[in-house]
Amino acid sequence: MTDKDLYGGLIRLHILHHAAEEPIFGLGIIEELRRHGYEMSAGTLYPMLHGLEKKGYLISRHERTGRRTRRIYEITKQGRVALAQARTKVRELFGELIEGY
Repeated sequence: MTDKDLYGGLIRLHILHHAAEEPIFGLGIIEELRRHGYEMSAGTLYPMLHGLEKKGYLISRHERTGRRTRRIYEITKQGRVALAQARTKVRELFGELIEGY
């Protein structure tokens, strides 16, 4: 099992957390994750974003900035519900993990 396998769910929750605060884009999330010690390639991140979109948690649109077109992701109502439920589960799990440490 690789670290990516172990932390994939946490990274997805981190993505939803930031999308709940403001619209996000791939490179911005890669930089955010890097600040937390995760080195993630676009080849790993974009399938996660597309998967979250396919599940209905994110919706994307193309936005033109100068000469570039950037894909912007926003959280959906379904994504907000899933994030709220996940926060409850994460609190329970991490409470157990930390107390047991």
